[in-house]
Amino acid sequence: MTESYELNGNVPVNQQIYRTLRQDIVACVIPPGAFLSEKEISARFNVSRQPVREAFIKLAEAGLVQVLPQRGTFVMKISAKRVADGRFIREALETAVIRRAAGVVTDHDLSLLAHNLQRQELAAKSHQAQEFLQLDDEFHRLIAQIIDCRLAWETIENIKATMDRVRFFSLSKVSPPENLIAQHYTIYAALEARDPDAAEQALRAHLQEMIFSITPIAEQNSEWFDVE
Repeated sequence: MTESYELNGNVPVNQQIYRTLRQDIVACVIPPGAFLSEKEISARFNVSRQPVREAFIKLAEAGLVQVLPQRGTFVMKISAKRVADGRFIREALETAVIRRAAGVVTDHDLSLLAHNLQRQELAAKSHQAQEFLQLDDEFHRLIAQIIDCRLAWETIENIKATMDRVRFFSLSKVSPPENLIAQHYTIYAALEARDPDAAEQALRAHLQEMIFSITPIAEQNSEWFDVE
């Protein structure tokens, strides 16, 4: 958390702080239960405390931190119920998106997805977990982009923060990248065939991986999960 960060002048400061902290929380560089110091983070980004507070608010809305009056801001432990609820909402949105995408997908769209899948394979082979997760997100974002519905992906991204922490845990043992890449190729094949039923079925099977992952991950990392 002490590593300095060079800001991009073209992006609002609070958004950059939010995305960097979100990435650190998802990867458990900042573990569940950790205290977030406004002073330390302001120093890390070399900014005033106001954009840090704004980033904290956005992190709280995503279910990643809790702001406690008179006590401070803490990274929330992982809620199995919130993961399940997020997966349910994400599945409902993404299945609607992919059914429409299967009917309008172009060869250019398929080329972008194929290139992404190639990069996923390279990231998996080089054991770059963070890069793989970013490419995984990009794959799903590209599908939403096919139907020209930016709001759909923004909504999905906002509700899946807690899911992302489980995804990061699962890569090493429960859901290795190779399995996820194979599932992505099945989704790709259904889109290439312009088959909405097959596309929906492949996507549902892919997203249900989360249900199978949560129990063993919670057992292995019980101190980071809420007792519900």
